Amino acid sequence: MKKNLLALAALSTFAVSSYAQSNVTIYGLLDAGVEYVNHANVKKDGVVRLSSGAMNTSRIGFRGTEDLGGGLKAVFQLENGFKLDTGEFDSAGLLFNRQANVGLEGSFGRIVAGRSFSTTYDFILPFDLMGYSGQYSWVTSGNATGGRKDGMITTVPNMIKYLGSFGSFKVGATYGFGEVAGSTGDTAKFSVAGSYGAGPFSVATAFDRSNGTAAIAGGGYDKATSVHLAGLYQFGEDWKFNLGYRNYKKTLASHAADLRSDLFWGGASYRVTPVVTLIGQIYYQNIKNVAAGKDADPIMYSVRAKYALSKRTDLYLSGAYAKAKNNQLVGVSRDDVGFGTSQTGVIGGIQHRF
Repeated sequence: MKKNLLALAALSTFAVSSYAQSNVTIYGLLDAGVEYVNHANVKKDGVVRLSSGAMNTSRIGFRGTEDLGGGLKAVFQLENGFKLDTGEFDSAGLLFNRQANVGLEGSFGRIVAGRSFSTTYDFILPFDLMGYSGQYSWVTSGNATGGRKDGMITTVPNMIKYLGSFGSFKVGATYGFGEVAGSTGDTAKFSVAGSYGAGPFSVATAFDRSNGTAAIAGGGYDKATSVHLAGLYQFGEDWKFNLGYRNYKKTLASHAADLRSDLFWGGASYRVTPVVTLIGQIYYQNIKNVAAGKDADPIMYSVRAKYALSKRTDLYLSGAYAKAKNNQLVGVSRDDVGFGTSQTGVIGGIQHRF
């Protein structure tokens, strides 16, 4: 009887120990504010609305690890983005539209499979001080002529992603399978990036390509590529300065003229007090390969003041003004084309992280 009890105690201890080697974290972010935007419809009326994700997209997620021994870990992440004002999913029909992946992590780095953000997104967004904003940033995509979105690959389904850190250097790569029978290239996506950081200075570069759906017999499809270069310098504890550049090119299966543009951005942030931070950014897009007098060449000025109520809760006030040339449409949001040659937006809100 004593032997059985000892064996049971040993098994219980082993089970508890094994369980202790795994952990799961529930996390999230809630962001909502009241926004005013002019030129919000074809009659150029203004609108006041409750907006979700003005500083960061609202989300809820689960991530975890299991220690497999020898420095190797199993990792997973599930993350859903949603609209706090309505409770809807960001993407209809997708339960985990931001992250849904599983993989391994060790001295070699981290490799996961499933759905995640592209390597370009991971490496370049930290170099835009407004970059994770749902409004008032054009780094993921800008307001090009004709309402097209010249930008980077953001989320990638059906992907394998690698990230490795080696001293001051980081490297990464993503490949998204097109999964089209008879063609490995049709709708495939891939990106590669590298970064270096030493002291107050950091720099990153990235390349990505996204293939379209075959449009002609023989497998021809549109091909969109972007090249990024960005840098950031932190001066003391209070100042940050950033610069970034994107070259975008889309070649068309129809052999029509390429769609091309260059995006430049830069700005600064200043921590006025331990709880107050000011941010200013400028975005300018140079549209190419468009008939004379037809290019928008849009520019946007963005500002934000942030007040930290605690380590997890912030109040903020953001504003942006965008304008375009040659009677082209422009909008302050990366998702809206706008209804006028200029647009102004102002939003005050609150964000809580858990």
